[in-house]
Amino acid sequence: MQNLLNNITDVMTQATERGRVADYIPQLAHVDPKHFGMAVATPDGQLFTAGDATMPFSIQSISKVFALTLALGKQGDGLWQYVGREPSGDPFNSIVQLEHESGKPRNPFINAGAIAVVDAIMMGHEPKEVLAELLSFVRYLAGDDSLFFDHEVAESELKYKHRNASLAHFMKAFGRLQHDVDKVLGAYFHQCALAMNCVQLARAGLFLVSDGVNQASGSRVVSAQRARRINAMMMMCGHYDGSGEFAYRVGLPGKSGVGGGILAIAPGKASIAVWSPGLDQIGNSLLGTRALEMLVQETGWSVFGH
Repeated sequence: MQNLLNNITDVMTQATERGRVADYIPQLAHVDPKHFGMAVATPDGQLFTAGDATMPFSIQSISKVFALTLALGKQGDGLWQYVGREPSGDPFNSIVQLEHESGKPRNPFINAGAIAVVDAIMMGHEPKEVLAELLSFVRYLAGDDSLFFDHEVAESELKYKHRNASLAHFMKAFGRLQHDVDKVLGAYFHQCALAMNCVQLARAGLFLVSDGVNQASGSRVVSAQRARRINAMMMMCGHYDGSGEFAYRVGLPGKSGVGGGILAIAPGKASIAVWSPGLDQIGNSLLGTRALEMLVQETGWSVFGH
């Protein structure tokens, strides 16, 4: 496995086509597209790393997996009255579908859906309390208390919030959000500004590898059924309107973020985190996707069989 990761990293480091970094969030526009990191964590506690695996980056939409897990813990299946479970086929920040579907977002991983999930977690609490709860949850999953929110990135997003604000106000107009829009957005932007490295991210995903149990710590995070369902959502919706392409090429449940990270789950085998800041046309890590494709070809980990 270590040799495989080293080989993949060599190939990715030499790649000339690296995609484009997300420039609509000024703090992300400064990140050097030359970075590449990868970490593989297995249920029996092994960890393999290569490249910039310990360099923190903004996980952005990957945080939506942890927020969804928390929301399901609080609301159970009641969550699905606020947000759907279908792939969107539209860009992650599209407003078109919301209008057609009476302000109910198609799934928890597009921006509108993630905003609805934050609203569901709040349950009358202030953004600070919500964020403290989310941070302690992800620290617990990763077994690492050093995780933090990058406030500069959050401020950067708040400054350019107009499209996400319009999604939120649109949902509020349909009676879909319970809390004040500005409070929900404040919590949402900070959630997306969670900074993690590949090692921490791979470890945090381990509960989805083993039917809801983080075997490294021996603790059950969610039920086996819920873990399977979260994986199903990641497979169907984790890469926005590129989810089908990712399933076709990689064949693993995965969640991308515009910071260039991808968390992928090989059920029963491993949790994989990869980071390369350059994005493809859709907003998913160009080299991250390629690296996962190479990994799956060599390991046969695709959920669709060998």
